[in-house]
Amino acid sequence: MTKEQILERVKIDLETRGRTDDTVQTYCMHVRLYQDHFNKPADEMSEDEISAYLHFLIKEKKLSPASVNAQNSSLRFLYGVTLDRLINTKKIPRIKHNRSIPILPTKDELGYLLYLASENPRNKALFYTIYGSGLRSGEASNLKVGDIDSENGRIFIRRGKGGRDRYVLLPKKTLEALREYWAEYQPKDWLFITKSGGKMTSDSIRSAWKTIVKRSGISKDITVHTLRHLFATHLLNQGNNVFAIKHLLGHVRIDTTTWYLQLADSDTLKVKSPLDKMKERSDA
Repeated sequence: MTKEQILERVKIDLETRGRTDDTVQTYCMHVRLYQDHFNKPADEMSEDEISAYLHFLIKEKKLSPASVNAQNSSLRFLYGVTLDRLINTKKIPRIKHNRSIPILPTKDELGYLLYLASENPRNKALFYTIYGSGLRSGEASNLKVGDIDSENGRIFIRRGKGGRDRYVLLPKKTLEALREYWAEYQPKDWLFITKSGGKMTSDSIRSAWKTIVKRSGISKDITVHTLRHLFATHLLNQGNNVFAIKHLLGHVRIDTTTWYLQLADSDTLKVKSPLDKMKERSDA
């Protein structure tokens, strides 16, 4: 097969399994980059090329462990599903990495960022929705007008990560911002649209947020996904049940949610060290 034929088969295999548009786009991009790197179709390569490519991503491209593991998953799908070839996964292990604790913006900094976003009705509605409901950028991108259930105060998330549906919160402030936005933009199908009327992609959402952060002058690394971190952390600080937060975030495993306990205000660090209780010796 040619490189293009393999890409088309990967696309069909992903769509047949009900993967989200973002997942299809990402996997196909990874496969395309892999084939272009060696300038030959994937069915003419094996574990040796996969291993060499992943090593290239780590050492030459300096990609993060998460990014390399994502490409690893795409190539495993390519060979295991599309090409139906048994590969030795021991030769292409995933990178073990520790999830670092991000430096989150303060509530004042978050307030300023949302204030800047509010200068544009669409951006206000968009980022109020992402923070107020704890959404991923892809989930916000895939929202449709009909997913907003104002009567019951909830938003329907269709095919979130892993292809799972769920309901999330619809705060009153978000609903007000959405109504202001709708009055001006009047989207028909996709909820968040560009000036030309097309669907906002994850990339365009991230680009809009990056512009806001740059304007704020805040030096912290604050991505769109940081808003999701803040949503979970602030809910924990308010004393909400971790299992309820797990459902709202769309996590499969509870340990993914409990990771946010490290970011929440904790009584642990309020414990007094024995050093401060020790009486200093005086020879005087």
